[in-house]
Amino acid sequence: MYRPRDTRREWLVAEITAELRRYSSDAQHIGHAFAALHGLNATDLQALIAVMDAELVGQPITPGRLGEQLNLSSGSVTALIDRLERAGHIRRDRDTADRRKVFLHYADRGAELAMDFFRPLGRRTDEVMSGFTDDELAVVHRFMSAMSASMREHRDAVRSTRPAPARRPG
Repeated sequence: MYRPRDTRREWLVAEITAELRRYSSDAQHIGHAFAALHGLNATDLQALIAVMDAELVGQPITPGRLGEQLNLSSGSVTALIDRLERAGHIRRDRDTADRRKVFLHYADRGAELAMDFFRPLGRRTDEVMSGFTDDELAVVHRFMSAMSASMREHRDAVRSTRPAPARRPG
């Protein structure tokens, strides 16, 4: 698991890999703290992130797409959405063009809770980014986008090798 550090490049790769691992772990701890504070579980948190990410790119997520992203059955997704909607974190909206289609959105209450919790982290993030030039940020963005795509590809490969859950009789 440890990477060689014989050259400057190897040292940088090892350090970046370690920093990414620490960043991921710290982000999970922060996410779990938010979840615990608001009675959410890990899957609830992943669902909220998926809804937020979809809204940020202007393509609201459907329950079916959420299930695909989270690798959940349709029944599990329905229970998840019902739970998050009851708690005021998300809302369902029907598509105006096709009333059969449902989109999931962050509810005002849920967005307010998330903003209140994550605002200090946002300030810290802005402060860190202010120390980089636009050109440096462009490189960081390209790196992070490629790393995220690689992680999703690996996640999907791992999912495809797992056996399907056994169906219960009845």
